[in-house]
Amino acid sequence: MDSGRHGIPGQRDGDPLSLTALRWCRLGLLLVLLSGCGADGPASVDLSGPTAGWPKYGGDPGGRKYSPLTQITPDNVDALEVAWTFRHGDRSDGSDGRHPSAFTATPIVTHGTLYVCTPFNRVFALDPESGAVRWSFDPHVDLSKRGTHYPLTCRGVSHWEDPTRPSGEACRRRIFTGTTDSRLIALDAETGAPCADFGEGGTVALREGLGEAPLWEYYVTSPPLVVHDLVVVGALVADNVRVDAPSGVVRAFDVRTGALRWAWDPVPPGLSLPPWSRDESGAWWRPGTANVWSIMSADAERDLIFVPTGNASPDSFAAARHGLDGYSSSVVALRASTGQLVWQFQTVRHDVWDYDVGSQPALFDLRTEQEVIPAVAQATKAGHVFLLHRETGEPIFPVEERPVPVDGVPGESLSPSQPVPTHPPPLHPLEFGPEDAWGFTFWDRGRCRDQIAALRSEGIYTPPSLEGSVQYPGPGGGANWGGVMIDPVRGRLFVNINRWAAVVQLIPRKEFDALDVPSFEMSQPGTPIEYNPMKGTPYGMRRGPLLSPFGAPCTPPPWGALVAVDLGSGGIDWEVPLGTSRDQAPFPFWFRLGTPNLGGGVLTASGLIFIGATTDKFLRAFDAETGKEVWSHRLPYTANASPATYRLRENGRQYVVVAAGGHLWSEPGDALIAFALP
Repeated sequence: MDSGRHGIPGQRDGDPLSLTALRWCRLGLLLVLLSGCGADGPASVDLSGPTAGWPKYGGDPGGRKYSPLTQITPDNVDALEVAWTFRHGDRSDGSDGRHPSAFTATPIVTHGTLYVCTPFNRVFALDPESGAVRWSFDPHVDLSKRGTHYPLTCRGVSHWEDPTRPSGEACRRRIFTGTTDSRLIALDAETGAPCADFGEGGTVALREGLGEAPLWEYYVTSPPLVVHDLVVVGALVADNVRVDAPSGVVRAFDVRTGALRWAWDPVPPGLSLPPWSRDESGAWWRPGTANVWSIMSADAERDLIFVPTGNASPDSFAAARHGLDGYSSSVVALRASTGQLVWQFQTVRHDVWDYDVGSQPALFDLRTEQEVIPAVAQATKAGHVFLLHRETGEPIFPVEERPVPVDGVPGESLSPSQPVPTHPPPLHPLEFGPEDAWGFTFWDRGRCRDQIAALRSEGIYTPPSLEGSVQYPGPGGGANWGGVMIDPVRGRLFVNINRWAAVVQLIPRKEFDALDVPSFEMSQPGTPIEYNPMKGTPYGMRRGPLLSPFGAPCTPPPWGALVAVDLGSGGIDWEVPLGTSRDQAPFPFWFRLGTPNLGGGVLTASGLIFIGATTDKFLRAFDAETGKEVWSHRLPYTANASPATYRLRENGRQYVVVAAGGHLWSEPGDALIAFALP
């Protein structure tokens, strides 16, 4: 494996549609120059300084993705080397009867052990300083091909310690994991054995009360949230399949027994089923409600949890929801102990653009000259970052209501305005027209211009149409589940975003049903155009990326960027392209113009950002002060997961670990790689 700098001398470096569309760029992103510039030579390593683990998915319960560690610095990062590599073997390219996989987990490190899950939902406990296996657990999930283009994945596990049990007793410490066959499992953190007192032999079945649904339509992909003595879970619900999709209910279970303690069914007042009653399909919970597929956050002291919501069904035609989208595309605060609604902030109203909130809400203290405000930062696929008061949900800075088009397809119901933050301002362009077309040459730029001119394109909230509409940003964002990083000392926020467009077209029902195209159940990764039935509505939907004849986005680069925001002023401190066209285009067409990206980063107190996320096979380090890329390392697969960092003992080494496991734009992988200074 390569290490150190890479590049050319003198040069510098939920969601179904977004993942499928991004892969298409593989057919022709001819751009992006690769680099990796670092310090001239390694500085001496300071063995003093703090120690810290990585006990939660986002580093802490509030998901700041910030570490107090300082051993690896901008001055010595260029000396980083591979400390160990763990290969779990759980990978599938979809050619052997199994569904394709993507290893996108962020490990947790607590009590001297690293815990990580694989795309096949196996859980491993490793020695965090050597990568040696301490135990493993296999839930034996069904890996056969599924009727969806979501890859098999598991983003992480969670840990809980029972203070009432004596040390050494079985399941005093527990690892919780969710599976792609809709189970919640509790394991003994010391041995990996299922906790017999939790549910049925260590397992709680999560399909009870949801009605009939195929395996691929509902399952867990993100780590459960543990707060107080509760473990809280949401789930992925497949997009744009049918109006009566499985409920997006969020449930809290007793960490010791697995008993259901509360459930939040995200139904606006007046529309819910009677509590605990069944409808005619056998569902306890209202079908079609907004789900919570991404990562939740907790403020245990305030007895609050923060959930980012998806869309009510279907994603692309709001009128068919009949008011069920009141909690869609929102950040919602619930009382942790009871599940009661405390407040809600909706980032997009009547969302027909798949701009569901995929980023983990980040909890931090915003320091002003007058006071310290408990805050939550919510990044969105629309390219917005909303700064809200953690206790009330009120915007800390002005949010403007801006008029948007309301003339959608016949029968549609759209909001006449949408909220737009002013502090910070939008991180993604709000307008895009033929004059903004981009290309390598006059010829491909002209072809892009002609495509855009033939479509409806009236800015960020152009509604889907019968003739086809430009959606910019595309359904992958903006910001996706990689989320934000927050520096609590310097008062900065960092986020990686996408800037590529899609074309969305609604097709009348009879015409759609007559099309000779693969059904949603048969679609597979790499399909050039995505067709979704939206059963129960007057329309089907066709969606795909807006590409030039060369296969590159018609939108101006960078197509992926890393952005630094001053939380005090709201200003953009710097922005740099993230990623190159390497691994998507042949040499010498490696240009540094940014790439589509999924996954996030980690920020250290020494002023470094470590991030993969791109379509090229690199882990990179950026100077948080300037945005300069100071190190990169070539990986065996793309790293579409957020890294973690830890240092467990004095006089020990600080490690940065990342899952290199591929995604739909690259071959699947199974490598967990740890880096440290010599």
